[in-house]
Amino acid sequence: PSVDQAGGRRGGGAVGMELEHQFTVPVPVDRAWEVLLDVEKIAPCMPGAVIDSVDGDSFTGQVKVKVGPITVAYAGKASFLEKDATAHRAVVEAKGRETRGSGTAAATVTASMADEGGSARVTVVTDLAITGRPAQFGRGVLNDVGNKLIGQFADCLATTITTSGTDGPAATSPEEIDLVAVAGGSVAKRLVPAAAVVIGVRRLAPASASE
Repeated sequence: PSVDQAGGRRGGGAVGMELEHQFTVPVPVDRAWEVLLDVEKIAPCMPGAVIDSVDGDSFTGQVKVKVGPITVAYAGKASFLEKDATAHRAVVEAKGRETRGSGTAAATVTASMADEGGSARVTVVTDLAITGRPAQFGRGVLNDVGNKLIGQFADCLATTITTSGTDGPAATSPEEIDLVAVAGGSVAKRLVPAAAVVIGVRRLAPASASE
């Protein structure tokens, strides 16, 4: 999978971006569509996430990310806004809040499929907005890391769609996404100093508040 575009900053202090990935899986579109709508089946492909419950077109879950010594956990809810079986297009809206902070994350994910010689061409567009501590890393760093995470999801989804192995045990708590490890190379070099700045701000805040 490859990134096609990204950009944009939202108002209200939020860091916003749009990520687009396309990939092909060697199965008919109808088969790929069935798997894409099976939230519990594709949940293991979501880095750092775990699904807690599924109720019709809505589901709840958790996501945990780590940058050096900083760990941020989110709990939230998502739901299908659209499921068009004829056009093979689905839209999911997700909203979450830090479990130990005031930061938020919101995303609208649009997935569409098209037949490509008996295979399925999948396009996933993610419109993402983040506030709180992770937003302090800046749009550029978050965009690069977000691209890598969505790339991992796309690779895993392609494998899941093309295999029919038995499901593994359901996860009860999310494993942390180590963003430094995910970023790698030049991105990690930018991420670590940004994390140090965030840590410094967090340490100074209580002292300033007590003066």
